[in-house]
Amino acid sequence: MPCTEAGLHCPKICGAWVWILVAATSVSFPLLQGWVMYVSLTSCLISLLLLISYLFGFHRNSNNWKVLDSLYHGATAILYLSAAVLQANATINSEFNFSSPLYYQLNCAASFFAFITTFLYILHAFSNYYQ
Repeated sequence: MPCTEAGLHCPKICGAWVWILVAATSVSFPLLQGWVMYVSLTSCLISLLLLISYLFGFHRNSNNWKVLDSLYHGATAILYLSAAVLQANATINSEFNFSSPLYYQLNCAASFFAFITTFLYILHAFSNYYQ
């Protein structure tokens, strides 16, 4: 099956880091960072459900599973791209808040991991599709 061990867990781990880093800030931009947290938490839960269904053997080595996996990771990559852009905007806005440089650093790290997660979901979607 094209789902490799690293391919299953890397996007979830990076997405969890995005959620943790955004939750560690004061969430001074709730509309922007609320979407980021929603996307990261939802995609992690759906990925976990897909992993569980894969482990229970619901795929039965069919090509439909390959298409479902590619479509899910492609759609999640698009959602993560929007979340990464919004998180980058929140990071830029938090740069001018001189009261806490720690929040700016946490927002920078969250933006970095959001773009890395986007890249990993894109990579996973295309690697599944072309195998």
